[in-house]
Amino acid sequence: MSGSLRSILNETASGLAPLEANGKILSMAPHRFGYLAPTDAATDVATLRAQFQEHGYLWLKGFLKRDDVLDFRAWVFGHLMDTGLLQPGSDPMIGLAAKGEADKSLADRRLMSLVRSVAYEGFCTQPRIASFMDEFVQGISYLHKRKIMRFTRPNTGAVTPAHYDLVYLRGGTSRIVTAWIPIGDIPVDMGGLVYLEGSHRIGAEMEKEFAVKGAALTPEERVSAFNKNMTEGGWVSKDLPEMAERFDTRWLAADYEAGDIVLHSPYMIHASTTNRDPFGRLRLSTDIRYQNVEDEIDARWSNHWTLGDML
Repeated sequence: MSGSLRSILNETASGLAPLEANGKILSMAPHRFGYLAPTDAATDVATLRAQFQEHGYLWLKGFLKRDDVLDFRAWVFGHLMDTGLLQPGSDPMIGLAAKGEADKSLADRRLMSLVRSVAYEGFCTQPRIASFMDEFVQGISYLHKRKIMRFTRPNTGAVTPAHYDLVYLRGGTSRIVTAWIPIGDIPVDMGGLVYLEGSHRIGAEMEKEFAVKGAALTPEERVSAFNKNMTEGGWVSKDLPEMAERFDTRWLAADYEAGDIVLHSPYMIHASTTNRDPFGRLRLSTDIRYQNVEDEIDARWSNHWTLGDML
């Protein structure tokens, strides 16, 4: 890799511009914005479980080998190069977005192929993750077949509204652990996940309320994120600044690096922000979900992820 390309990967923008989501600007005031607390991946599992219960998340630094993650990023973008997403002739590992329009239909079809590939399955099931999750869930860990990989172009309106994951997983156990894996460096301004501080307790209370409201619904309606008691798509809100005010808490962001993994509670409210990467790079990440295999499994997640599958 040339020195100039290395500098693109390692350089960070000086200062942090306000973050944006769905046309709303997040307050950067200290009582409304902060940063995730990182945890050493070598910490003993009992301590990690206690931290997870207390905070609703674990940001495990350097959990995976950085070079392995960057190599996988290059593999993914190499297969998306002919869709018009990336600058022709650029290094796929850098992920430089093309200036023009991409072939969205081709990109979507290719992405659906990639999440069904042996290479992607191998990335998600590598021994380091599998052995850790066995310890973390205190038994044999089960990885849901439905696994999601997302790319986000810079300076587009594509963001994930605020939600908690259990809304989409009500057909099984609530003892779910989501692993969000940045595939490459994702500094704050690239629009990685932001978490509403302390919201695993808020999400649990919301779910209790939905359970009461949904008592008269059919079993199929009760587990749906699109039932009449839910907001559009199961989202808590598209207005992130209002949520911080309403719950009197902060959005927490992070400068994620290749090799990091974030684990979060199924009740933890999270969202993403607009990709404003100054170098014009695509954001790439995957989110996968684990549970103890002895617990009830949501059968809807036993199929591969498909765009528009309503989950």
